Amino acid sequence: MASTIKVDNVQNTPGNNLINRCSATTTIGSGAGNTINVDGAAITLGRCGGTVSIASGATTSGMGRTGTVDWVTDSIKTATFTAENGKGYFCNTAGGSFEVDLPAGSAGAIVSIQDYNNTFDSNKITVDPNGSEKINGGSAGDTVDLNVEGQGVTFVYIDSTVGWRSVYENEFATQGQSFIVATGGNAITTVGNFKTHIFTGPGTFTVCSVGSPTNNTIDYLVVAGGGGGGRDDYPSPRIGGGAGAGGFRLSNSVGCMPACLMSPLINPAGLPVTATGYPVTVGAGGAKGVPGGCNNSGQRGSDSVFTGSSTITSTGGGAGGGHTPSTDGPAAQGPGGSAGAFQGYPGTGNSPPVSPPQGNPAGPGVAAPQYAGGGGGGAGAVGGAQSGATGGKGGLGSYIGDTYIGPTAPSYGTSGPVSSTRYFAGGGGSSASGAGPDGGGGGTANGGDATVNTGGGGAGGRHNSGDGGSGIVMILSLIHI
Repeated sequence: MASTIKVDNVQNTPGNNLINRCSATTTIGSGAGNTINVDGAAITLGRCGGTVSIASGATTSGMGRTGTVDWVTDSIKTATFTAENGKGYFCNTAGGSFEVDLPAGSAGAIVSIQDYNNTFDSNKITVDPNGSEKINGGSAGDTVDLNVEGQGVTFVYIDSTVGWRSVYENEFATQGQSFIVATGGNAITTVGNFKTHIFTGPGTFTVCSVGSPTNNTIDYLVVAGGGGGGRDDYPSPRIGGGAGAGGFRLSNSVGCMPACLMSPLINPAGLPVTATGYPVTVGAGGAKGVPGGCNNSGQRGSDSVFTGSSTITSTGGGAGGGHTPSTDGPAAQGPGGSAGAFQGYPGTGNSPPVSPPQGNPAGPGVAAPQYAGGGGGGAGAVGGAQSGATGGKGGLGSYIGDTYIGPTAPSYGTSGPVSSTRYFAGGGGSSASGAGPDGGGGGTANGGDATVNTGGGGAGGRHNSGDGGSGIVMILSLIHI
């Protein structure tokens, strides 16, 4: 025979209520520990200051959403389906594009979609709202395409004005798996879809990982050190030759620069890379001519080198000549070797020859009675010839667009005629007053120094000369699309 026991209160030995019933309210537990309070249709778990714990291995349901979804891992989606509120779906489009239909929107509804196998770029997902609902405040019923490799998006329904809003978009997978990840450089800048590693001194560009074969190419800017300017210390008004700029070599294969900002010296081919370290050498600027005597030419600049899948070498700028031609000799001059103050021997540009050319020849000087040197050749133009007793102007440098390093990095390069660009590798002028290039960091005035990390040539002068500017190397890669 069954028995029934009815109690309103169950107490332990100290007299604390373990189960307490008072009218329609039942409380299980006491103190600040775990309690369950049932009051009509309302159920309260826990007490103020207490803790509600879920046993290890236990799961919960019907507890409400907290801004996250429950990911569906046992059914990878490969064809059109209707999503459910509160769920996240892995979508595999390797077999072709398909559609995800969102559920009817209600405030707080949430759905997540994630590229399962990095194929959204080749086969997109189309997200279709329910009926005339909106996505991100667009037109009623308009769809949204997910077409970025590795993309993941979470949508939350807000209201009828905005509809579904994408509150979180993840492309993290593409960073490590589909694009180059690298370290190295004295500075790193990110502009849009591109990252640039900037070397103002020697170092190593270390590729940690590469992605798909189409995204494992880097672009480069390699600028050598400019030569040192020449001087003349004879009593008569004699002006030493301006030094040549360092070689300028640039590629733009991954498309960071629009056509209007592209240097005429751009190589359309970049360099493929693998996961390894690539040495970088940044050439020093050549020393200026020393006081005294007539053989007071400057020194040529040093080469800058990026040793990648192919070695990119930019030749150091030629030295400015003094009373006699530079001891480097005209044939040995670099991309913009200068003229001798008297002898009129301009250094040859683009030496050794590469295509596109890395520099230009210097302008000629003249002996008696003017005794004036020519301007050093720059990356973008030949050095100017002397005119009367006035030395030649340094040749204009060449440029990269701000999109290569960003408009917030003005410390690299100098301004020039083309706006939204930075100039490098300008030749040094030969003058007692001022005859530098219009851009590129070449020395101006009477023996002015070139700007550091531009590859500019030092200026020649009367009883004075300028040091060449050190070079610079930049390595740019695509980090997402």
